Amino acid sequence: SSGINAEWPLRPGQFNDLQSLLCATLQAVLRRMQPGDALQISDTVMSAFLMMMSANNQSSAVQEDALMAITTLLEITGCHFAKYMDSFWPYLLASLQNHAEYSVCGAAVGVVGDMCRAFGNEIGSFTDKLMELLVAALSNANLHQSIKPSILSTFGDIAMAIGPAFVKYLPVVVHILQQASSANVDKNDYEMWDYFNELREGIIEAYCGIVQGLKHDDPAQNQLEALRPHLQIIVQLLMGVSEDKDKTESLTTAACGLLGDIVSTYGSSVKHLVQFDGISNLLAQGRRSRSVKTKHTATWASKEMKKINAL
Repeated sequence: SSGINAEWPLRPGQFNDLQSLLCATLQAVLRRMQPGDALQISDTVMSAFLMMMSANNQSSAVQEDALMAITTLLEITGCHFAKYMDSFWPYLLASLQNHAEYSVCGAAVGVVGDMCRAFGNEIGSFTDKLMELLVAALSNANLHQSIKPSILSTFGDIAMAIGPAFVKYLPVVVHILQQASSANVDKNDYEMWDYFNELREGIIEAYCGIVQGLKHDDPAQNQLEALRPHLQIIVQLLMGVSEDKDKTESLTTAACGLLGDIVSTYGSSVKHLVQFDGISNLLAQGRRSRSVKTKHTATWASKEMKKINAL
């Protein structure tokens, strides 16, 4: 015990390291638990995470680690996590606005995506503020660019969660996605080219979520027509991906998936938009891929194309 006393009190750096270690340990424990068991300890665990986030002058590393651990708790508890929203909400908003410490902002964006998957339509009461802060983050020139693709992708998560109600955000989001699509990047700058691939993947994931979200079985609620004027520009984006010899496997998969979504959703009314060599080349590239996921997605999209061509 004398050895322990000699080191007490801990220096601030050591205390931060201990808290980060605690977050990682709790995260590992939660991942191994059944949801029913996790719910029995979730109140205590969430209180610990909030305590760490609320500490004055808390290090960004601890904030980020706490948010990532909260993401795990959210995944496991699902809709039951809603009971923590009153206490967690101020910390989430502050983290989304922490553009200077971009890893904290990025972790918070990840939490928003997981909230969409856990809460579904129930997230609707939070989305006005979340969309406001996500758009503000994208508009901030000082935000590290690595966070931007995941913000774009999160627009798709929100659209899938709230469904046709997303139509009220559509004008702003489509404008942002079109601006991001038109970015010019020097292919010789490998770091920027990697970023551009991630950016296009984020854009395409957003569009996938929007197409699926605006669709509804009840024609009175279906909002797909609101996106129709933008379909030509979306197809041009896919043509650009098709022509790019340096695209990533995941970008090819995402592009084939979006094409399949558009064709299966809008049917023969988009036949004139997709009957181009660039589109058939994209699907052929996907079908030839060594990746099972890419090949499967491209094969499905090709079948959807055949359906509308037969009409």
